Amino acid sequence: MKAFRGPKVWLWRWRRNPLKRRADVVEAWVVLGACLLTVLAGVLAGLAAAGSVERGLARERAERRPVVARIVALVPGSSPAQNSHASAGERIWTKVRWTAADGSAHTGQVRVEPGSRAGTPVTVWTDPGGRLLSRPTSASEGAFRATLIGLLVGVSAAAVPFVGGLTVRGRLERRRMDAWDTEWSRLGPQWGRMV
Repeated sequence: MKAFRGPKVWLWRWRRNPLKRRADVVEAWVVLGACLLTVLAGVLAGLAAAGSVERGLARERAERRPVVARIVALVPGSSPAQNSHASAGERIWTKVRWTAADGSAHTGQVRVEPGSRAGTPVTVWTDPGGRLLSRPTSASEGAFRATLIGLLVGVSAAAVPFVGGLTVRGRLERRRMDAWDTEWSRLGPQWGRMV
């Protein structure tokens, strides 16, 4: 099929040609604009999203502080060292107590190994007010998460102008085909006549 098309000519829609139609020029500008907007929107949105996530996770790392808490009561179950059937990752919720930086006492629920004794130290993460929070992400985890979210947002943002360009190009193609059908219905019957 490629042999019938002839050689590929780059930028043919912008070259001078007496057979070039206005629709060809409009389609060329639509395709160029859609390509530029796709790249620009994808890159800018991806970078903005990645930067925002990275700044949020860095702020989270700066605000959260590790505090040593103590288990309040004996945790039910046997420790993994004593029970070979227990999973190494198995943890049980229990109550712990800690003192915040301002000296106020706090309690909360955290997951600890089964069989832990009362008074066993456990590291928990708190905010400046002493409220219990989850462990912040490390710098490498934060960079990976920011990159992944930036890629997803960038691809999603790039899809909008890409799909818009395809839609406009499809409508232009449909209009061109309708115009050809109209011309063919007017001129086609004349081809059958013999002079």
